[in-house]
Amino acid sequence: MPTPDKQLSAEQSRQIADTIREEIARRRISRQSLAELAKLSLSTLEKVLGGRRPFTLATTVRLEHALGVSLRKPPEAPVAAAVNGEVAPDGLGAYSRRAVAWIEGTYVTVRPSFGDKDAIFAYRTEISWDAAASSLVFHESERQDAAFTQFGEVAVPNQSGHIYLVTNRHGQHRLITVARLAISGEMYGIITTLLAGRGSLLTPIAAPIAYLPIKMVADPTFGRVSVDDPNYAQYRQHLRRTTDEPFALFLPG
Repeated sequence: MPTPDKQLSAEQSRQIADTIREEIARRRISRQSLAELAKLSLSTLEKVLGGRRPFTLATTVRLEHALGVSLRKPPEAPVAAAVNGEVAPDGLGAYSRRAVAWIEGTYVTVRPSFGDKDAIFAYRTEISWDAAASSLVFHESERQDAAFTQFGEVAVPNQSGHIYLVTNRHGQHRLITVARLAISGEMYGIITTLLAGRGSLLTPIAAPIAYLPIKMVADPTFGRVSVDDPNYAQYRQHLRRTTDEPFALFLPG
């Protein structure tokens, strides 16, 4: 009987997907071209990059040959238990894991669509403790524009009372600043990022953003959510709350 193809762990799959998306963006090749080079179906490539299916060893090896790079990181040495009780670096707020455990979880993330003024863009964000980094980290998935999926560190300084989701990729930053409701768990605030235009054109852009604990949405919709979607009204209500209460202010120029 043939030997079953080994599936990689969820963390390995996320790391490999991130590396592949970076290579696609850096080389400016299409996913279709990469799938053909790796002798994979486009459907398979889309599913593994979108987090809907784990990478297998065979699929990973084919993609490594097609890209000419190693996608698998060597095993890391076990992380020694932190003698300071799992405390984040000063630059992230010097918080302990126990102090921020209430932030950990999976969220439905909503913000205005940058391409359609009447639509809402929704995706999944997971916030968890990373023992190697000794801090909270976040990772996005279920994004319609999977090539722009973000991941990074979470800062929780005591002084401001806000939470910062920070992406720093080779010096290019994206910052999300939110406040969290202590009882229900939603987080509301502002995202500052870059809008991808034609060619290499990038334009700074800011917008309201809301993180909803996934248990609040019975059947979440991800991607570009239009007015006829069952979740549209709920998503729109939370986005308006961001500016109506207000958790974020947008001043006229």
